[in-house]
Amino acid sequence: MRHSLILASSSPFRQSLLQKFNLPFASFSPDVDETPIPNESPRQLVMRLSVLKARAAQGRFNEGLVIGSDQVAVFNGQILGKPHNKENAIKQLSLFSANTVTFLTGLTVYDISKDTLQTIVEPFEVTFRTLTSAQISAYCDAEQPYNCAGSFKSEGLGICLFEKLSGDDPNSLIGLPLIKLSQLLAEFGLDVLDNQTN
Repeated sequence: MRHSLILASSSPFRQSLLQKFNLPFASFSPDVDETPIPNESPRQLVMRLSVLKARAAQGRFNEGLVIGSDQVAVFNGQILGKPHNKENAIKQLSLFSANTVTFLTGLTVYDISKDTLQTIVEPFEVTFRTLTSAQISAYCDAEQPYNCAGSFKSEGLGICLFEKLSGDDPNSLIGLPLIKLSQLLAEFGLDVLDNQTN
């Protein structure tokens, strides 16, 4: 393989998504301050953070294609943070009942040796079914999604909260839009299918 792949994330979800490409990759935790800048739009935030995460590979690796990704959930123009506890998760999910939440995922591919990068933002919409407070409480107890933006795990029981999903790539909801990623990697000279070895 002409390029080594590096994932700028310690997220087990992003690592398992990248494994679908069947290519070897290294990973590291980028340790980036994720505080929004005043007046920064959700789109600007995920773009900036995905670039910062990818560039954090400088000094750790001499070469390779680095994948940086950041995601926010947006509802009524507001960025939703992680709930951290059941009380906040119930508040978030109660707001979402019968409404649509937009997830924006920033994705950056950065070539360390050439110091070039490309960044895209992939939107994905989740429409929630009408939920009772008993259903919301039961879900929180079952899955404890307190470290997840939006208070749910779509790859688990959270799928039962939804009425419909709308977007180009369901993987982006878990944190890594693989369709766009394979296109970006190809632009940097790495075609995922051409590099399969048994």
